[in-house]
Amino acid sequence: MKHKTYLLILLMALTSVCKAQNVLVPRDNIFAELGIKNGKTEMAYFAASGAEMVEIGSFTFNVVSNNKTVSIYSSLQFLNSADLWIDSCIADVNTFKPIYRSSFNKDNNYVLNYAKEIKGYYLNKKTQKRNIIQEPIKEAFFDNYAYSFFLGLLPLQTGYKKDLVVYDYKPENKNNISKTRIEEVKSNIYVSNLTGEHKVWQVSVFEEAADNKSEYYIDKDSRRIWKVEMLVKGQKLVLIDKELDYNPFVNKFNKEETLKLIKNGSAVITGQVFARDNQNEGALSGIAVFNINKKQFAKTGTSVVLIPYTDFFKEWMKLNEVSRKKGKAIPLPKEATECIKVTPVYDNQGHFEFVNLMPGDYLVYTEFGYAHTSIKSEVVGYTDTYINGMYQGSSANTKSYGYSSNAGATVKKVVTIEKAGEKVDVKLKKTL
Repeated sequence: MKHKTYLLILLMALTSVCKAQNVLVPRDNIFAELGIKNGKTEMAYFAASGAEMVEIGSFTFNVVSNNKTVSIYSSLQFLNSADLWIDSCIADVNTFKPIYRSSFNKDNNYVLNYAKEIKGYYLNKKTQKRNIIQEPIKEAFFDNYAYSFFLGLLPLQTGYKKDLVVYDYKPENKNNISKTRIEEVKSNIYVSNLTGEHKVWQVSVFEEAADNKSEYYIDKDSRRIWKVEMLVKGQKLVLIDKELDYNPFVNKFNKEETLKLIKNGSAVITGQVFARDNQNEGALSGIAVFNINKKQFAKTGTSVVLIPYTDFFKEWMKLNEVSRKKGKAIPLPKEATECIKVTPVYDNQGHFEFVNLMPGDYLVYTEFGYAHTSIKSEVVGYTDTYINGMYQGSSANTKSYGYSSNAGATVKKVVTIEKAGEKVDVKLKKTL
């Protein structure tokens, strides 16, 4: 009996030790091996709509650390909406013990201060009910919002599993302490449209309190979070890194000098946008038929784009020509897009104007739709010829008819302004 009792105590002790080893709580130098990387990241936010993913917003977070604290400041901006969600959290840089947490959005505001106890408030903006928060701290925990930003700093490897003790305040909760489980870690590949393939850890996480599951795709080398897939109350949501730090350019972009080209001059570019459709079929192929292939002007309001044709923009266009063959695109830095002019076609004759330009080269570009009109010939029969009862041959009987269909045209042209005050007139013509 004594042996059985000792064995039971030993098994209970071993079970307790195993459970403790599998639970992760704040402690000294918890992520010391990899270290924290400061920086700003912007991610596109998508929601599943049937079989498609529809972009609904942009999620930005900024990590700032010093020798005492690490802070995460984030914002979620929804498309076509003024709604903005602002969240902040601060933790001890060595232990990741939470110090501060706040959240401000259209539905609620709340602020938490973590010290010897948890103090703060929660305001429901719809009901204007304000809850005062004051709770004792009985065990070590992470803030539920902060943990996801530091998953990549854990010693991830195939088969890695941990339970994180987290605190997540909700007015309806009886207990704000819960477990977030790292259920599975395995190798995978993330493919970026900009930078190609990356070897990643796919980290499966389950949030016990919210009953949410997420998949994090974390770079094995840099520990960058490339993508997050979330299943929230049956709704699939996805965050994808926009890679705004991606820079394949050799030429440096000078925003100040480029803006001068399009704002500080006295030259003008005027022009006209139209299509001339010479595309016939059958026996009339390649022949322009009088009064059918007339000019078709771009509609009023059609956008015409002017790009200062500097070395930087030339390099961007060459990079895109190569990338498009691979089904990819090279985005422009935000400061470069701010140096592109756009003007509308202002009448039904396809006219447009650009003003205040300095001498230099400019790429003028537009896309527009028009009606493709064509004459098509078709053989409808044959006539046999006989002389004195002897067969001499056959001739085809043809019928020609016109038809029209919708078509699109893309036109671009490099325009040079040689001197101040010059007026250059151009034709943006698409001939088919």
